[in-house]
Amino acid sequence: MTRWQPRTAILVPGRNCWRLEPARRVAFLIDGQAYFTAVRAAAVRAQRSIFIIGWDIDSRTRLVPEGAGDGRPEPLLELLNALAARRSGLHVHVLDWDFAMLYATERELLPAYKLGWRAHHRLHFQLDGTHPVGASHHQKVVVIDDRMAFVGGFDLTNCRWDTPAHAPDDPHRRHPRGGACPPFHDVQMAVDGPVAAALGELARERWRRATGKTLEATDPGFETDPWPPDLEPDLRDSRVAIARTEPEYQANPGLQEIKQLYLDAIAAGRDSLYFENQFFSAGAIAEALAARLTAAEGPDIALISRLRDEGWLEATTMGVLRARLYQRLQCVDAQHRFASFYPHVPGLEPGFLNVHAKLFIMDDELVTIGSANLSNRSLGLDTECNLAIEAHGDARVRQAIRGLRHRLLGEHLDVPPEAVAEAHAKAGRLLAGIASLRGRARTLRPLQPELSEDLDAWVPDSRLIDPEQPVEPEELVAQWVPVEARVALASRVFAVAVLAVVVLSLAVAGQGLRVEPWPDLQGLFQAIERLVQAPVTPLAVLGLYMIAGLLFVPVIVLIGVSIVLFGAWPGLAYAWVGALLSAAASYGLGRALGRRRVRHLVGGRLDRLSRRLAQRGMWSWVMVRLLPVLPFSVVNLVAGALRVDLRHFLISTGLGMTPGILAIAIFIDRIVAAIRDPGWGAGLLLATLVALMAAAMLVLRRKATAAGAS
Repeated sequence: MTRWQPRTAILVPGRNCWRLEPARRVAFLIDGQAYFTAVRAAAVRAQRSIFIIGWDIDSRTRLVPEGAGDGRPEPLLELLNALAARRSGLHVHVLDWDFAMLYATERELLPAYKLGWRAHHRLHFQLDGTHPVGASHHQKVVVIDDRMAFVGGFDLTNCRWDTPAHAPDDPHRRHPRGGACPPFHDVQMAVDGPVAAALGELARERWRRATGKTLEATDPGFETDPWPPDLEPDLRDSRVAIARTEPEYQANPGLQEIKQLYLDAIAAGRDSLYFENQFFSAGAIAEALAARLTAAEGPDIALISRLRDEGWLEATTMGVLRARLYQRLQCVDAQHRFASFYPHVPGLEPGFLNVHAKLFIMDDELVTIGSANLSNRSLGLDTECNLAIEAHGDARVRQAIRGLRHRLLGEHLDVPPEAVAEAHAKAGRLLAGIASLRGRARTLRPLQPELSEDLDAWVPDSRLIDPEQPVEPEELVAQWVPVEARVALASRVFAVAVLAVVVLSLAVAGQGLRVEPWPDLQGLFQAIERLVQAPVTPLAVLGLYMIAGLLFVPVIVLIGVSIVLFGAWPGLAYAWVGALLSAAASYGLGRALGRRRVRHLVGGRLDRLSRRLAQRGMWSWVMVRLLPVLPFSVVNLVAGALRVDLRHFLISTGLGMTPGILAIAIFIDRIVAAIRDPGWGAGLLLATLVALMAAAMLVLRRKATAAGAS
C-alpha cells in the first residue's frame, strides 16, 4: 500500500454530492441485527418527528426478533402507534414506494390500509407514485427529530434481519407469515448533527412532492439526543456528503450525483477499489473500471456480490448484463487486478447468502454507503440516496474507513479484522491479501458469471433492461422484435394460444378425464342447485356484491360465481345489478372518505387517473370499464373521492361492463356445459369462444391505444 499523498478533494457539492455537512458521530452498521436494533432504540427516544422513507415497508416487521425487552410492542406498526400515543408532540411520517404490480407477491397486502386507517392520528402514511413510468423510489432513509439519521440499503420490511454469522438455521430469521427467510447481508450508516438535519430536509421534500403538503422542520432550539447509548461511534466530528439520484420528472431536472461520485472516486483510486453490491450492470461504471485496468499502473478492484439471481426473470436480465460486463473486464485485465467474489457460508447452498449491500471504499480515503446499486437505473432512473465520507489526509478518518473494509472482509473470510489488516499489509495489495486468507470453510469464492451465446443474442442491451431514463413502449417493441418479424411473431403467438386452448378443451372433453371426476362434479352441481332455490339467496348474493366491493374482492370472481350459481342469463342479470350496487357502495365510501384519505389508500394513482379522465368525461369512464387499467373497487373509490356525477358514473359503469359480463357469462356457461356433458363439440365451441374473446379484446385495446394517442 502506498502512503497517503496530497490530492484534490473528491467530494464537491454541486458536482457529485448535494451537501457536505458536519456529523458529530458516525457509525457503520453491518447486517440487520445491528441496524434494526439501533433504529428501534433511536425511534424510542424520538420527541418530535420520525421520518421513514423506503422502497418497501412491512407493518409486521419485528425490529428485534429475539425480543427488545423494553415493554413496548414488537411489530413495527404497533411500536410506531405506541410511540405516537406516548408523546403528544410526536409525528411519524412513513413514505413508501407506490410499487409496480410486478412486486405484489413480495409486498404486504394493502399497506396503505394497515398504516393509514388503523394507525394513530399522528402516524401519517403515504404511497409515493410521483416518478416516471418504470421508475421507483428506492431511497432508504430514517430521520429522528432532525438530529439523527440512518441511510443505507435496508428497508424496514420482512426478511432483512440477520446477524454477521448468517447461520443456516437461525430461528429469529422468520417471515411474518411463517417460514424461514434466507440469509441477508447489508450495510447502513448512522449519523447525527447537521448532516441529519439536512437529511430531514430531503425527507420533507420527498413528502411534499408525494402529497403536496409542506412540513415544518423540528424546532432547532429543541434539545434531544436520539443516539442510542449502546451504539459506539466509528468516527466523531467528521464531514459527511449526501449524494442523490433523481430522474427528470415534471418540474424536476434530474440528478446524477451518485454516478458522478463513483466515476470521480474510481478515477482517483491508487491502491484499491472495494465494492459490495447487489447488482453490477452499469455500463458507465464498467467503462471507468476498464480504463483503470488498461492503464500501466492502477488499483486492485474487488467486487463482492451475490452468486444467485432471484428467479428466472432476474437471471435473464440483470444476470446477463452482469455476465457481459464481467467478461469485458476480464478481457482487458492483463495484469490480473480485477476479481469478483461471492460469500460462501458452510451449511448453506452455494450463493444462498443475499448480498444486498451498496457500499464502495476507495483506498483508505473514501467510503460511500446508501441505496444505489451498481445499475443504470440506480444511477439515473430511480431515486437514491448515499452518504459519503472522505479522509483527505485525516488519519482518524483513514483508520475508520480501513477498519470498515477489514471488518467486512473479516466477516466474509471468517477471520478477525486484525488478520485482514495483517494479510493486506504483508501482501501489499488488496487481492493478494484476500487470496492469502481464502480456503476456510467460510470464505469468498470466485464469482465468474457465465453467458451462453444463445442467451446473449436474445437479451437486448441495458437501455431496455436496466435503463437510465424512461423507455417508451414503442422503443421497447422495436428493440425486442425486428419490424419484419412483428407480424409473423404476432401470428405465431396467436396461433399457439388458440392451439393450446383447443388442446385443453379437447382434453377436458376427452374420455380419459371422464370416468372419475364427473360423479363428484355432478354432486357439486346438485348441491349448487339446492342452494340457488333458497328464498334468501338472491338478496344474499346482491348483498355479497356490495360487501365484497368494499373489501376489494375482484369483481370478476363474483361475476363468475353468479354465472355458475344461476346459469348464463339469470346469472348475467345478477352480475350486472350486483356490479352496479357494488360500484355505488364503494363510490359512496370514496365520497365519504374524501380525496385525501383515498389518496392514502391508492397512492399517486388517484391524481394520475383524475388527470386522464378529466380530458374525456363520461366516455373515459366507459373505456376504463371496458379495459380495466385499475381494480374495479379502486376505480369506484377514486370516482367517489373526485365527486364524479353519480348518474354519469352509474351509466358509464353499466355500459362499460356489459360486454365483459356478457362474454364471461357465455364463456363460463360453455365451460359448465362441457363439464356436464363432455364431448368434442363442447370443446370446440369453447375454444371458438375463447378465440373470439381474444380477438375482440385485441381490437378494443388497439382502439383504446389509438384514442389515447389522439
